[in-house]
Amino acid sequence: MSTVEQFLTPNDEKAVVMAIQEAEKATSGEIRVHLEKTLTKEAMERALEVFYELKMEATAQRNGVLIYVAVESRKFTICGDQGIHEKVTDTFWDSTKEVMQNYFREGKNAMALCEGIRLVGEQLKHYFPYTEEDTNELTNEISKG
Repeated sequence: MSTVEQFLTPNDEKAVVMAIQEAEKATSGEIRVHLEKTLTKEAMERALEVFYELKMEATAQRNGVLIYVAVESRKFTICGDQGIHEKVTDTFWDSTKEVMQNYFREGKNAMALCEGIRLVGEQLKHYFPYTEEDTNELTNEISKG
């Protein structure tokens, strides 16, 4: 079994998907989590590639957020599309990563992701509240590369 497969247990994966579903109930924003083994470039550079591979820029309000984790490289980052990035400060992204990093250091991978999702969801809810017309534009499943 690869390190990507070991990063989260099946129950952990379910908890992360449920956290995404819960966060998205209150917003038109979209949250994805992507796991892959290693990095050969800067985390943000790779995260942006994955962001476009997953077609996350295709949301109507440009409010998709990707939490990217390179498991063996022990690197992660969060990237938000133009719509959300223009609304929140860099301080928000940094403080969210700091909270997540503390959980990762303790080996609480699912908690790190769920807490990051919750914090991102709060910002998305604030700037992009759910309306009756909203649809789930992107899958909530964890992608792996």
